[in-house]
Amino acid sequence: MERVIARMREFAPISDGTVAKLAAAIEPCSFAKRQYLVAEGVVTNAAFFIEKGMTRSFWMVDGAEITTSFSTEGTLVFSMDEIYYGRPSEEYVEAIEDIEGYRIDAERLRELVRSDIELSVWWGAIHQYEYRRLHQSHKERLTLPARERYEAFCRQFPEVCRRAQRSYIASYLGVTPSTLSRISTF
Repeated sequence: MERVIARMREFAPISDGTVAKLAAAIEPCSFAKRQYLVAEGVVTNAAFFIEKGMTRSFWMVDGAEITTSFSTEGTLVFSMDEIYYGRPSEEYVEAIEDIEGYRIDAERLRELVRSDIELSVWWGAIHQYEYRRLHQSHKERLTLPARERYEAFCRQFPEVCRRAQRSYIASYLGVTPSTLSRISTF
């Protein structure tokens, strides 16, 4: 749980006591590359802390996969539809590398966030960060040329640029794979 806790502490002070509460609520899990952690139309009733590996989230739109985000070591992935609204997911979360991580029951996560002030502060902080990231990404997709979008993406997500397939990055940036090949430097 080393990478998960280190990443959590980047957003908020997390005491050893809170780490112990969280550790008591999680269970180890693993996913093979190409396996889904979350699937459209399915209720998973869980969130996943990624200790090792990378995922991508995507929607299916008219038969095409539209990548919406990537998650690497130390992050938490889940279906917002499930966690916030109690309904089946509208997206997929796929392991694009083998995953070693931890599963936490969705209700237990909500309970811990409500009852532990440190986890509550962390939860708010990661959501503020993610909202800002989404806001910035939306702005860039609407205002920047493809090359500048790619450069901004590489600055924000250097690990993803090194590890993810070009087609996934192209989808995230809203360009074709051939356009990405022309503008990329990797």
